[in-house]
Amino acid sequence: MKDHKIVKTGTTTVGIVCKDGIVLAGDRRATAGFVVMKNAKKVVPINKDMAVTTAGNVSDIQLLVKLAKAELALKDLQSKRKSTVKEVANMFGGMLYSNIRKPSMIPGIAAFLLGGKDMSGTSLFSLDPDGSVIDIDEYVADGSGSVFAIGVLEAQFKKGLSIQEGIKLAVTAINAAIQRDTASGNGIDVLTITSKGMEFVLEQQLEARLA
Repeated sequence: MKDHKIVKTGTTTVGIVCKDGIVLAGDRRATAGFVVMKNAKKVVPINKDMAVTTAGNVSDIQLLVKLAKAELALKDLQSKRKSTVKEVANMFGGMLYSNIRKPSMIPGIAAFLLGGKDMSGTSLFSLDPDGSVIDIDEYVADGSGSVFAIGVLEAQFKKGLSIQEGIKLAVTAINAAIQRDTASGNGIDVLTITSKGMEFVLEQQLEARLA
């Protein structure tokens, strides 16, 4: 793909805090004024306990995820312990802060939702392009279709959702965005993080059909 670094993921991503874990979800469309990828994975594990959803420039996302995986592995090896989700969130925040402030002809824009588990339980963070790190205690949506997804989350979320209820809500929110946001579409991926581990519970490609 030419000019890969200017391709944007478009995006609708969602994170939901449930009573027994975290749900992360995203669509699959990548755009650059037109649809250039129909199978862009936007829910990405970074180790066996944590994963991120992605939004922004593809090249920035790919580089930052690679750097985060390497830095996390090195940090855990040096400290001889597993990093907490909050520590990883702060690491991502520092990387994002540096990324957007580097002089460049193409602005470095990337954002993530980080979900994970550690000794204290499961948690969810919003990591914005400016480097801000926000601890989420209910739900969050990001990307070009987030305004549509957040309306669904606002109306249907309730404290104490089960993981299964969270999965259904995440799918409903992503679907709402796909119906209205031209930069979102082509599929849905849903990942859960519980005390038992991480699991992709839905990996569905949606194909447009001609009448």
